[in-house]
Formats: sequence, structure tokens, C-alpha cells
Amino acid sequence: MLRNKQPVFAPPKTPKSRRSVALSPIAVEAVRQHHSEREVVCESLGTAISGGDLVFGDVHGSPLSPSTVSHAFGDICKKSGISGIRFHDLRHTHATLLMKQGTSPKVVQERLGHSSISVTLDIYSHVVPGMQELAALQFDAVIPVFTPVYLQRPYRGT
Repeated sequence: MLRNKQPVFAPPKTPKSRRSVALSPIAVEAVRQHHSEREVVCESLGTAISGGDLVFGDVHGSPLSPSTVSHAFGDICKKSGISGIRFHDLRHTHATLLMKQGTSPKVVQERLGHSSISVTLDIYSHVVPGMQELAALQFDAVIPVFTPVYLQRPYRGT
């Protein structure tokens, strides 16, 4: 949040908003690499990273301006030939990709911090076409155990 164009840190809106989110090994490595590069930059400037510095901050460890992040993201997109995407859209992309891979909607809800699973499903369930068909196939995978014998063998018309 900004107040008088300065970043302000405030507690989250609700106690549930404070949560841990697991990072993938690739993301963890990227953060470690970023930290190492930042140490080199700070060292070259004669400063040091302190424990209170942000992971993604300016060279002094202070918060980045949201507009700086948005502009930098826009520049990266432009150089990559991508248009019409905002930094915040990455959140939606993350959720959409997880849902398309079959990640439990409950896990997606927890990662996004939605207050209820219905919010997550209302927003993202349309990206997973064929959910009914998949459920039917999954059911068929376990049903042979319960299927009567006469349905399991071809009918010979005795």
C-alpha cells in the first residue's frame, strides 16, 4: 500500500491472509540466485544486505515502487513479444495453470488466500473443461470391482 507515494507496511486484512506458500525448487533457486547477485551489487556499492532488507528491493534494501515493478514487467513483456498482460495477471496465470494440471481447488484456494473455495471455483472452474468427463473416467477406473459379473463379460445370448 502507498501513502503519500511511500510504501507502507500494514497487517493483512484478515488473520487468514498471513500464510505460508510453498515455492517450487526452481523458484527457490531463482530467489537464491537473485540474493547472490544482490550481494555482489551491494558489495560493489560498499553496502551490505541487512536482515531487515526485502528480498526484492532497491540497492539499499528499501521497497520498490509499485510503478517501478509494473514498468519493468511491461518492458520484459514487450521485449518478449507479449502484450496486454499486467503484473497482477501473473497471479491469475498461476491459478489457471494449477487448475488445468488438476491441482486440488482447495490447494489453489489456499495459495491465493481466497476466503472460501467457492470464490476460487467461481473464478477458475471454467478453465478446466471436461471435469465431468474426467470424473466419469475416474469412476470407471474403480467401478469394475463392483460391476456384476454379467456386465464384465460379453453377452453370448444363451
